[in-house]
Order: sequence, then C-alpha cells, then structure tokens
Amino acid sequence: MIGKRALDDPRNELVHHFLRLVLELRPAYGVFENVKGLTIGKQRQFLDEIIQAFAPAYRILKPYRVLNAADYGVPQNRHRLFLMGARLDHPIPSYPEALAPRPTVWEAIGDLPDADDYEELLVSDSTRVEFGESSSYSALLRGIERDRTDYSYQRLFDHEVLTASLRTTHTPQSRSRFARTDCGDTEPTSRFRRLDPAGLCNTLRAGTASDRGAFTSPRPIHPIFPRVITNREAARLHSYPDWFRFHVTKWHGFRQVGNSVPPLLGHAVAREVARALDYWPQAPRTTISLGDPRLLTLSMSEAAERYGVPSDVIPRRTRAAESGPNREPTIAAA
Repeated sequence: MIGKRALDDPRNELVHHFLRLVLELRPAYGVFENVKGLTIGKQRQFLDEIIQAFAPAYRILKPYRVLNAADYGVPQNRHRLFLMGARLDHPIPSYPEALAPRPTVWEAIGDLPDADDYEELLVSDSTRVEFGESSSYSALLRGIERDRTDYSYQRLFDHEVLTASLRTTHTPQSRSRFARTDCGDTEPTSRFRRLDPAGLCNTLRAGTASDRGAFTSPRPIHPIFPRVITNREAARLHSYPDWFRFHVTKWHGFRQVGNSVPPLLGHAVAREVARALDYWPQAPRTTISLGDPRLLTLSMSEAAERYGVPSDVIPRRTRAAESGPNREPTIAAA
C-alpha cells in the first residue's frame, strides 16, 4: 500500500479491534457503522482498507450504502455509512428498504410537557408530570402501545415519570433570540437550529470529547419554547423508548444520544440480517425491571473505580471539573 495505512493510525484503534474481533470470533455476519465522510476523498483509503481486511473470510455487500435514519421511522435526518458482511458460507444480506411515511418532530415530542414548568428539574433529571396526547410514534416509545416487530423485553417503569430532562438555564437575551428565530431557521448568534414541528430534526451530534474541551454539540431549539431541547426530547428524536435512561448530566446524556445508532435504524438493519439467517425471534413474555439508577450519577473517577479500569482510560477533561448536575460547557447554555 502507498503511504501509511490508515488502520495503523492510533485514532482508528477501535476500528482495528472491531476487525480483530470479527476475524477471531468469525460470526456469521458483521455490521460496521460510521460517518458518511468515510466514503469521500482521502477517507476512502481507510474504508478500502477495512473492506480488504475482511476479504479473506467475508463478502461485503456492494455497493456499500449510506443510510438515512429518517427512512426507517426516525424523525431525524442522519446519514451514516453501513457495511454489511457475510461469512463466506452464508448468504449475503440486503440493505433495508425505506419506510413511509416519516414521523415528524412534533409527533415525536409533542406530548412531552415543557421542562421549564417544573422547578425540580433544575436539580434533578426526572419528575412526575402529566403527558399530553400521544401520536402513534410516541405511544410506542412511551410503552402505551406495542410494536409487533419489537422482540425486546418489556420494561417495568412508571409511565407518568418524565426522565432525562434536566433543565438548561438560558439568559433572557438568549431566550429572546430563540423566540425570534423562525422554525427551520438557524439562530445567528448561537448557530442553533430551531426545529420545525412539521419537519425532521437535524443530525444530533455528540460534540467534542473530554480531552478536546468537552463541548456539547449545538442542541436544536425547541419548536415551541425558547430553549434548547432536553435529553429526553433528543432521545425521542433518536427513537429511544422512554424507559431507557441516560447519565443525569446534560453533557454526558446528550453525548450518549449523539454517539449512538438510532434504535429503529439498528432494528431495520438487524431485520435484514435475521432474514438472511432465516431466523425470526419470538417476543419474550417476561417483563424485566430497570437497573440501579445510582449508576446514572457516577463521575468518571467513580465509574473507573467501580469497573476496575484505570482512571485515564477515558481522557480527562481539560476544563474545570463540574460542581453539580446542572453544570455543563458554556456553549450548551448559550
């Protein structure tokens, strides 16, 4: 190969281990997801090396495709590259077909109350609330209705408790700017986009990591209220069910959402792998309880101690440590 192989770059270590695990464990199928930028310009060398590394034992579905989460029931424009590979003794799967219609922003979050109406959400990420009328999309995420193609365990949780909704405190000037921004437009000062209730959310991103300033990626402005969206509203726009909890801080919680594959997109891809395997699971009848909520409050050092890993496995923040659950990088509270 000409020049340094991209797979040898330390920044690509996780991809290296993904390849290693697939080639060592030799599963029937492997799915690789990453940003669509890998298909453009110099980054294609990295993508070509990944495909070549699989070649001795796997066939990759070609041409590879960039999938938009909005085509699979997620109310968010989110384009990501998916590579689907089959071991040589198995049939190759297909990419999932797009679904219609697409749920809107308001169908996703319209039944959620305004977090700013609850003083307790200044210090806690959850409280008991009164929800509005659900759409067919939000009813599934609330657990009011059941998707016949959902093969996960049902969870035991309180449907009347709003979680992942720690409030963001904005200045009066910021609120005024947000209120003057039309839906679908970008607020000039913060560069936050105001969501269109009848449209789709823009791509929810995680922002920079701890060792690069720990800045939250710009959160969209709520389509009705003059504030940025909460983590639960982001989770709804990502297709997470309401029982799923995130870290109590806005910074960590929003990064968890932005870094993840939307569940409904993952479901669509997994369904094609199941079809290639000629395997269809049965929905379990058991309802299971959620985990210990105290785990959602752990600091980096507490998590490292609990799980027995060095405290520097995750690069340390370059900013001053947070003093409480409502502290976060300035950019997220603009």
